[in-house]
This record gives sequence, structure tokens and C-alpha cells, in this order.
Amino acid sequence: MTAPSLPAVPTLAALAVWLGAIHLTAALVLAALLFLPNPLSFAIFGVLAFFAVIPLNDRDKWGRKLARFICNYACGYFPLTLHVEDYEAFDSNRAYVFGYELHSVLPIGVIALADLTGFMPLPKIKVPASSAVLFLKARKGFVRIAMEMDCPLVPVFCFGQSKIYKWWKPSGKFFNSIARALKFSPTIFWGILGSPIPFKHPMHVVVGKPIEFKRNPQPTVEEVAEIHGRFVEAIEELFKKYKDKVGHPNLGLRII
Repeated sequence: MTAPSLPAVPTLAALAVWLGAIHLTAALVLAALLFLPNPLSFAIFGVLAFFAVIPLNDRDKWGRKLARFICNYACGYFPLTLHVEDYEAFDSNRAYVFGYELHSVLPIGVIALADLTGFMPLPKIKVPASSAVLFLKARKGFVRIAMEMDCPLVPVFCFGQSKIYKWWKPSGKFFNSIARALKFSPTIFWGILGSPIPFKHPMHVVVGKPIEFKRNPQPTVEEVAEIHGRFVEAIEELFKKYKDKVGHPNLGLRII
């Protein structure tokens, strides 16, 4: 299923609203740290902290209108195509945990799984973010959540996602020490003309069959590792099966 291309102006507006907020937040933080007087800096951090902690209402009327506008227009920009191994394997009355490893600056392709996009007829979806590099071996928390909540785990891979932004990450001992302290590596990224608007490049999101297991409120390390191993195998199988079909025959996959 491929999203249709829509008029350019509302499409660019949808992308700017969706992705521009990240750059705006970064610009405000840098300005507050480096240029603005203390009272104004504290006010900016206070506003950002407020928006970070207020409860989210995913049923809000105006919020869903904005989300529907973004979903409708953004998917056709790249364009984005969704491949589902077996639609009948999904039950619209169940909740699922979609294991979507970003392997790029931003997990843009995840919008294909949004309920307002309409590709996947599922109201309850949880998505935990050359060669594609997946940092999966040490990431098992999403597996534990799925087991504890009795939600089947769904493997997902997005082809083409690493092509939509250019990026640069500082290096050196000082930066690496900061990255370890923050638990992530701050990265500078940009799209068309240095803006938040990503480059147009087709993306293909591949959704595998749900991995079923019995509910386990307190899974052991070994039990989590077993399901995690099944998930990694499923990701590898999806990658091998679809890379030629979607135009990436020379793409390699490395899981670390």
C-alpha cells in the first residue's frame, strides 16, 4: 500500500509542523544557553519542562485533526509504502508492541503505523526509535513490556529511512563522555537547504507477523532473551526477504 502524492503546499506545511518542532526546540535551547539573559532562559526552560510533563490526551479533538492532517500529507511526500506480511494475523481488538528500530536520525517511517494514517487497521499500537545498523543486542526492555502486558511483539523494518536526512555527529573523548552521561549521542541533522524538511526518498516499511507468547508478569532474564532472540531472527528474515523487492539489493544489515 503506497500513499498518494498530494499538493505541495499543504504537504510542506504538514512536514514543517511535524518535524520543524524538533529544530525549533533545539534552537531555543541553544539560544537560552548561549545568548539570552538568565530570566528569559529560565522562562524558556520552564515552558519546555511544562510541555514535557503535562498529560497527553490522544482523544483530543483538535489534536487528532492536526495529527490526521500530518499523516495524510506527510506519507505521500516520500512516498511511503507499507508492506504487511499477513493482515489476517492481526486482531483489531488486541494491543500490539511494534519493535521499530530507527537505524537513522529519526524514525520517520513510523508514521505508516499511526492509526490516523489508515494503513494498519489497529487502534492499539505501541512503538518503542551503505549498511543498516540495528542496536538491538542490548535492547530488551520492549520485549519485557510485551511479555508483561500480553501484547504480541511485531517486527518492523524500514528501508530508505537513512536517506532522508544528512547528519553529522561530533567525535572525540570529551563528546563521547557527554554522550555516555546522557545515554544518547546528540546529532546535528538537516534536510533540504538545511531545513527540517527531509529529502524526498521512497521509504518501505515492512511489518512481519506477530510473535506470540504466553503472558508472563515477571519474566526471567532467560525468558526475555528467548523472545528477544526470536524477534532478532524475524527482523533478519524480513530484511533478507524484502531488500531486493524494494530496491535495496546491496544493502547490508548489522545487528550490534
